[in-house]
Order: sequence, then C-alpha cells, then structure tokens
Amino acid sequence: MTRQEFEDLVERYADTVFRAALSVTGTREDAEDVMQETLLRLYRRDGAFDSPEHLRFWLIRVAVNEARRVYRWRSRVAPLEELGDIPFETPEESGLFEAVMALPEKYRVPVYLHYYEDFSTQEIARIVRCPVSTVQTRLARAREQLKKSLEEDA
Repeated sequence: MTRQEFEDLVERYADTVFRAALSVTGTREDAEDVMQETLLRLYRRDGAFDSPEHLRFWLIRVAVNEARRVYRWRSRVAPLEELGDIPFETPEESGLFEAVMALPEKYRVPVYLHYYEDFSTQEIARIVRCPVSTVQTRLARAREQLKKSLEEDA
C-alpha cells in the first residue's frame, strides 16, 4: 500500500473507526488510541481486500476487538461528560447518542453498529463473535432500555 492510498483510507475511515471504538471504550482518549492502533494495523497489513465493504468490515472488527482489550485493561467507563464535543445536527440526536453510550457494552456496541454504522445483524454477529439470535436479542433489549431512559428524561 502506498502512502497516498493509506492517507486516502485514513481520510475515509478514521471517523468510523473512532466512533466504533468510542462505543466500546466510552472515553475519547481510549477511542483515539484504538483508532491509531487500528489504522496502524491497516498500514502494516499485507494483502488486499476483496471490496470496500470487506475493508470497512475488517476495520470495524479490529477496532471493536482492540477497544474491548483496552476497555478490559482499564476496567472503567468515564462519565459521559468526558466524551467531549461530538457534532450532531440536532439536540435530539445528541441526547439519543448519550443514551446509547450509557447502555452496558453488550447492548451499546450492537446498537451503535446497527443504527450508526448500518451493519446487519449477521455482520454484527461476525464482528462481536456471537450468534445472530444473541445480537437480535441484545438489540431488542437495548431498544427497551433506551425507550425507558428517554421517557424518563422527557
């Protein structure tokens, strides 16, 4: 991979990798570290990807796995105030994202990947390495928790 090809890929996928990492780690600093590690692995990787979708899937999978490693190592989640300024078009989007980030990791990651990154339940199952039915159950339970959380805030 040439330097220019790598820079183009970083420009295209850095935000996606960062947000995926943030959905697991809960902290901006850890998500930035995970993003850098993931992109470094991309740079060092030998071999081509079958398609842009394959590359995107690979990046998200590496980011989620690395973020889980960091999360377990730190064994903490920072308060939502530490997330900093993440731009959203409306205050409702910001509030919803904060509610998603407040979910436990097992619900937060599938919700983020499904609704923010448009992965299917089958793809999420491969990324997080669990059965499709588990992903579907976690999405359903997460939606219930989000509904309760957002109704309480209203």
